[in-house]
Amino acid sequence: MATAIVRDETATGKAIDHWPLTGLPDRVSARELVRLRVREEVARFNAHEPQHFRGLIQPTDTEATLNGYRVAHGRRLDWEQQADAACAAFERNGFVLLVGNRQIEDLDEEIDLTTDPDVAFVRLVALVGG
Repeated sequence: MATAIVRDETATGKAIDHWPLTGLPDRVSARELVRLRVREEVARFNAHEPQHFRGLIQPTDTEATLNGYRVAHGRRLDWEQQADAACAAFERNGFVLLVGNRQIEDLDEEIDLTTDPDVAFVRLVALVGG
């Protein structure tokens, strides 16, 4: 079993957050890595029920704030819905996935976490008016 060090970064490379994602297979597709990351962050949110969700993808019916996404009190998030949205966002270039020193271009690409355990999710901001 492998452990990935997951980082969220801005487009300029500024780290937003990082944490270990443990219990992963040594080799995993990018799609499965995204889904496992989202499952973990949703599980943490649902267990603690904070007011803000700090995840990769904005859940439906939430408001974006400086602290994440404001979620109605008592609402539980569906990790599968969030994971599907994250995979769709990747396909639309909503974020970039970097493993080691390379960019992952396809969700079906296989990643060897024993050689490249550093995983960065770089959120891209849509330009207005363009």
